[in-house]
Amino acid sequence: MKLLVNGEPHDVSAQSLDALLAELEFEGEWLATALNGELVRSPERQTCRLNEGDRVEILTPRQGG
Repeated sequence: MKLLVNGEPHDVSAQSLDALLAELEFEGEWLATALNGELVRSPERQTCRLNEGDRVEILTPRQGG
């Protein structure tokens, strides 16, 4: 299925947000995720179903100054 992830097109097999994170090799409880502009909390990712054309944002903290 085709998704827009962080503004980039991706063709993925994942059916849930949790599976998408694993497929794209994002790990950690500190990730922030949004689906079509709506925040998706960590406990909800496993049951959050993806659909063709969804927009997913995955945010990770960065250190620096």
